Amino acid sequence: MVKQRPTSKRSAFARLVMAGTLLAASVCGMASAAEAYHSPGALVASPDGQTLYAAEFTGNAVAVINAADGTVARSIALPDAPGGLAISPDGKTLFVTGAAPEGCVRILNAATGEVQGTVALGHTPVAPVISPDGATLFVCNRFNDNVSVIDVAGRSESARISVAREPVAAAVTPDGKTLVVANLVPVGASDGDYTAASVSLIDTAAKNIAATVTLPNGSSSLRGVCVSPDGKFAYVTHILSRYQLPTTQLERGWMNTNAVSVIDTAQKKLVNTVLLDDVDLGAANPWAVACTADGKSLCVTHAGTHEISVIDRAALHAKLDKVAAGERVSEVSAAAEDVPNDLSFLVGMRRRVKLAGNGPRALVLTGNTAHAANYFSDSIDSFDIAADGAVKIRSIALGKPVAETPERTGEKFFHDAALCFQHWQSCSSCHPDARVDGLNWDLLNDGIGNPKNTKSMLLVHQTPPSMSLGIRDSAETAVRAGIKFIQFAVRPEADAVAIDTYLKGLKPVPSPKLVKGELSPGAKRGEAVFEKAGCVECHVKPLFTDLKQYDIGTTKGLDKGKPVDTPTLVEVWRTAPYLHDGSAATIADIFKKFNPDGQHGNTAGLSADEFSDLVDYVLSL
Repeated sequence: MVKQRPTSKRSAFARLVMAGTLLAASVCGMASAAEAYHSPGALVASPDGQTLYAAEFTGNAVAVINAADGTVARSIALPDAPGGLAISPDGKTLFVTGAAPEGCVRILNAATGEVQGTVALGHTPVAPVISPDGATLFVCNRFNDNVSVIDVAGRSESARISVAREPVAAAVTPDGKTLVVANLVPVGASDGDYTAASVSLIDTAAKNIAATVTLPNGSSSLRGVCVSPDGKFAYVTHILSRYQLPTTQLERGWMNTNAVSVIDTAQKKLVNTVLLDDVDLGAANPWAVACTADGKSLCVTHAGTHEISVIDRAALHAKLDKVAAGERVSEVSAAAEDVPNDLSFLVGMRRRVKLAGNGPRALVLTGNTAHAANYFSDSIDSFDIAADGAVKIRSIALGKPVAETPERTGEKFFHDAALCFQHWQSCSSCHPDARVDGLNWDLLNDGIGNPKNTKSMLLVHQTPPSMSLGIRDSAETAVRAGIKFIQFAVRPEADAVAIDTYLKGLKPVPSPKLVKGELSPGAKRGEAVFEKAGCVECHVKPLFTDLKQYDIGTTKGLDKGKPVDTPTLVEVWRTAPYLHDGSAATIADIFKKFNPDGQHGNTAGLSADEFSDLVDYVLSL
């Protein structure tokens, strides 16, 4: 039985036209308004600490900064967005990744900015890491789910190593033997008892995965990784979500907590996970992490609360060792398994330093000076982490201030935990980059006890109603309900309007399945299969949804028999797992495991080749 939405043909057609315009515009690159911002997203320092290099993601440039006096010496213009930076051990060569669908790494003369060579890479290359001997560069191809190995002297790619999903950060041990890679979100279905993202440990000599370390249940949004100076430990920042609880409150990290996980690099196993929050104050969206060269301090940027945690590393490990030996170390932690729930574990060994800027992401340490790149305030904040008493922040502007557009304001609010009660989370805590965290959440808009898979925010305003069961009539309603019932805050209407503007402006990222921006031969054949199987009846171009709801037989429990929203298939390659309850790990699973009566298309009679082509087509949208 089909339950149609109460939507007039005229309004539906208008939305289709609007969405078609949006999709067509997406191939033209970033909006001109965004080009006025710098948005520093990566930061490295020369080996002598005298020069900082900041990758300006929306400014398509690298700013070269004199660390001593805080002046921007010059800017290196680039043809596309710089996704990451690395510098050679001798400081003479700068490596800059071009974060495009057909990405590359540019090899620059650090002194002049001259491009000395280019190596073609995969889809959205980020987080370049140079080996200690300067001979090998490792780069994460985010949307290919692999890591490129580059011979620097030969300026050529020697291997690609598959990892879990969306590698966005990496670090190499001092001996060069192990590359530690942080995968942004979990892999697999999300309707089971355990869902978590993982860290890939790569044997650099063998060029393969030596181990995969799965983080605690609910771990997602892995953003940063570093290795201790002695190479014994790796530290990974992430969100630790309590997704199996109904979202009735936020106190004491009820919904989301923010963490750093410690990994033993020799034994290739998780030591423990430590919360970065305080009992009554969240430290939302931990991003970059770095150790001082002397190993005394561990620093973490908090992109949602605009601060840096400075942690006494020796005290941290002493406490972890004690609790691992069975000694009670706090009111909560009597055993190692208690630590990921202990909001007081860092008391007495951590300072939270408030920065001047907004949205600190990248971090680099030069001696005892911390430098943080503030994405939304276009600035670099620096301070002495060893100073006693009040901390003095020096802020370096990357350019002249520009008027903030409503879209930029909305993007800033979407990532700002200041909008949230006790600063536990931002909108991006569950929607990294406005997409998915790979988890199921039991939100209260449709009752308790019926968790749903996190949905992407792409095209939500063009495809009403919102939520899997269509509980909210529009994305506008959902945004305001989210502020009130998920952020547990009362905010000015202008905040919600700005967030709406940001979400309406989201552009689809081209699929990694495309070949030079076009469908592959198999996907072209799959387009015909898509029609043959009847998929086009519900997934109508250009939105690839008919804006209706259907009972497809997959709802269960409290939702049994309820009709489910027909999702858009635009950018579906990026939004696994699938179905409203996250029970389908892959698109192929939808057609094979969850399609007994052809409710997802008449696929039973397809040949193996037709089936493969169909999957390729859907994953190319």
